[in-house]
Amino acid sequence: MNKEYVEHTLPPQIDSGSKILILGTMPSPKSRETGFYYGHPQNRFWRLLSDLFSEPKPETIEEKKAFLSRHHIALWDTLKSCSIYKASDASIQDPIPNDIKSLVEGTQIQHVFVTGKQAEKFYTKYCGKPLPYTLLPSPSSANQTKKYEAMLDEYRAILSYL
Repeated sequence: MNKEYVEHTLPPQIDSGSKILILGTMPSPKSRETGFYYGHPQNRFWRLLSDLFSEPKPETIEEKKAFLSRHHIALWDTLKSCSIYKASDASIQDPIPNDIKSLVEGTQIQHVFVTGKQAEKFYTKYCGKPLPYTLLPSPSSANQTKKYEAMLDEYRAILSYL
């Protein structure tokens, strides 16, 4: 298994209206290729959010940015760099955290949502856990432990912070 050293290349998606921060672990190769978060077509993230807000699923980067802004959601990842095999969060070694504390200072953000156990691990162990958080199931298509409707029910927790 050949791991690749990966640097996070996507800027945080945040604006003055952001009230929550959703953190993944590290952009997948497909997300890095497309230039935006949750870029793999089989990832359920954008479908979950669009169903949560009863809106059409955003398709373009511009539509996704507008969606996030409209719903006061900031997006980023827990890691700045790491060694990783393809998109396997379980294979991560040598993690370097993003500075979440500096990102949220002076914002309206009061709560963090982490998407998946690895994002939770890195948030609590390396990011200093600057704000309270809620664990959400990973929207990755590799996560087949939960049915879609059960995942959507868990993602409803987002609504109470907006």
